[in-house]
Amino acid sequence: MSKEEHFDRGMELFSEGKLDEAVAEYRAALKVAPDDPESLHALAMALSHQEKLDEAIEVAKKLIEVAPEDELAYTSLSIFYQRKGMIAEAEEIGAKARTLGWKRQLQEKK
Repeated sequence: MSKEEHFDRGMELFSEGKLDEAVAEYRAALKVAPDDPESLHALAMALSHQEKLDEAIEVAKKLIEVAPEDELAYTSLSIFYQRKGMIAEAEEIGAKARTLGWKRQLQEKK
């Protein structure tokens, strides 16, 4: 199956609350396209819903490496840190998300 097929199947499973199966599909999508931001973000979110915050954090860090301008990636990582009680880290990453958001807004005004 293609990356898109695995990703779409993962989204279906996630929406049905079948998190283990969704995670498996997102991982399969990433085997086909290891640096796909969409699949990385979906995997991080599914892991966070499973309360596997350490894994979600690692996937979110990989997402930021792959898509350093993706403010949602920083926001998600900040939320994962916050849920884990890592407040200083959450605030630092949250500030980066806000900075990216401001940059985007300024570029849109040009």
